[in-house]
Amino acid sequence: MMMQDILLPVLYLPNASYFKTIKDAEGDLLLERFENYPKQTFRTRTQISTANGVLELFVPIQHGRKERVAMKDVRINYDHPWQRLHWLSLQTAYRSSAYFEYYEDDLLPFYEKKYEFLMDFHVDQLTLLLKLLKLKKEIKFTDSYQELESAEHDFRKIIHPKKPSLITDQKPYYQLFEDKNGFIPNLSVIDLLFSQGPQAKNYL
Repeated sequence: MMMQDILLPVLYLPNASYFKTIKDAEGDLLLERFENYPKQTFRTRTQISTANGVLELFVPIQHGRKERVAMKDVRINYDHPWQRLHWLSLQTAYRSSAYFEYYEDDLLPFYEKKYEFLMDFHVDQLTLLLKLLKLKKEIKFTDSYQELESAEHDFRKIIHPKKPSLITDQKPYYQLFEDKNGFIPNLSVIDLLFSQGPQAKNYL
């Protein structure tokens, strides 16, 4: 029997449930390129933990006159220095964590290089994160937008800020501000990586 690939959206520094889905999948990853860019999703935002609680980081995009833009055609907006601000936020939140320096040089290029397209930015980040998490999966891409007959392998609309996490009981790990905020589940997977390093995969 052929193993079925899972269909995923491309997200910014995806959360733990995104990678738990990948870890549990038998097949490889099929990334959606042709969906119309959906607003108010994790396509352009991620969540990290800070001394003041959860902080959302947003990647600004160019909004054209056309209402509907395919995900593969969405361009990043550099009118404001969001890369510098995101990197400062990551440093401020995580520089004291056990593995920040271990991964710092891997992540810094995403806050120096100017990518034209959001999709390319996300795919390069995902490729790196899969490697850091030791998840050996091949990345493939859709060649058109299709509704699947079975929703079992379709995660395009499930991993969403307004929907519950796909991890019902995330295994707690040490978080820097836990004494102040309590354990916060399902943050960006970098929160887990900076805390647990090479053991991060075991907490998914």
